[in-house]
Amino acid sequence: MFALVESGSITKMLSGNRGITIGGNKYSRAIYTLWTKSEREAIGIYEVVWDNTNKKDEAWYINTNASYAFGSGKVTASYGSATAKAHADTLFTAQDETDGLGTEGEVKIEGLKTKLIRGVKSKAANILADTDWYIVRKADASTAVPSSITNHRAAVRTKCAEMETAITNAADTPALETLYTYTITDGVQSRPLGQLPTLES
Repeated sequence: MFALVESGSITKMLSGNRGITIGGNKYSRAIYTLWTKSEREAIGIYEVVWDNTNKKDEAWYINTNASYAFGSGKVTASYGSATAKAHADTLFTAQDETDGLGTEGEVKIEGLKTKLIRGVKSKAANILADTDWYIVRKADASTAVPSSITNHRAAVRTKCAEMETAITNAADTPALETLYTYTITDGVQSRPLGQLPTLES
């Protein structure tokens, strides 16, 4: 992305995919790829430098729109302070019900916890589905389910419950983010939330 700077101020943001007319002179889009940085800047076109200091992971935060500023011979795009996404559900209020928007106490907007728990449950169900046929076979033909399978299925359910509890007990959005943040210790990658067991593990 580029910006046109005139008299020390940004007057136009440029995508770099079309030509431009400056001071009666027409320039093709080749100026963005074939011209040098100094050649572009001589006619007032600066490549945008991104400052991501305040930008946060959009899985957990809502970032502001970028703002652009010219100074010290460069155009910088930067973000304001990010806002954490709601970790808890937002419920319909009595006023919402009066206004016909929903029933008081029911979920109006799902928070991160609800979405994350649903994701854990879904992954657990998919893992269990791989061995459901053992259960069906036992029901149909009375064939015993191997202990390794029953132990595995129990471990999946136990870990799923542990993960749900950890998510539920997280105090806020940063705490949720921490649960999902991987670190490496002694060459082993892990996260506080852990992982659902697989049949091989």
